[in-house]
Amino acid sequence: MSRQMSFTTDDTGVVFIDPQNDVLSENGLGWEWVKESVRENKTIENMERIFQAGKVRGYAFFISPHYFYPTDAGWMFNDPLETVEHETQMFARRGVLQLDGFAGSGADWLERFKPYIEDSKTILASPHRVWGPQTNDLVLQLRKRRINKVILGGMLANMCVESHLRELLEQGFEVAVAKDATAAPRHPEWGDGYTAALINYHFLAHAVLSTEEVVNAMK
Repeated sequence: MSRQMSFTTDDTGVVFIDPQNDVLSENGLGWEWVKESVRENKTIENMERIFQAGKVRGYAFFISPHYFYPTDAGWMFNDPLETVEHETQMFARRGVLQLDGFAGSGADWLERFKPYIEDSKTILASPHRVWGPQTNDLVLQLRKRRINKVILGGMLANMCVESHLRELLEQGFEVAVAKDATAAPRHPEWGDGYTAALINYHFLAHAVLSTEEVVNAMK
């Protein structure tokens, strides 16, 4: 069973995954798939509550974003959701070394989150290339700050969030998932991704907490 965890600024970091327009904005390419879950969980409001509480109390925040570049069109095989992402150009950027067209695009941060992310204190990891942090520098960034506990939230609950959870556990971190600071797609054939994620969170995470519980546990 999951349990309560104690958090301090000395040992805990907050990791938000894909706080980007394509999955959190009504204009995003993935909105139709996730909107019901986002609204029911109040995902955006709850992520902002954690941003606000954590920033005031001095917690380190880490963003693990999802980007695709034009050269990624050369990938020879993809899984089902990757295929959708490539076909729709979700999280697309025009190039690795340029930000032309980035502002306001689907790959950009949700406008509401920009004051927290662009405060020169939040650590921006390199993009994860599929679902988990095995392909970016998130673990390095956490280790370099001697962080051994992680509060996890963001998008999508059953894909990138769960993949980050699994890898962080394998890397020896103690992980709590903020269960209502995330959301997932609902697919007519594949099912409800949020329900699937929540079941696995309870099997895997050290704690599965509401945003209220996370904020109250931040010392």
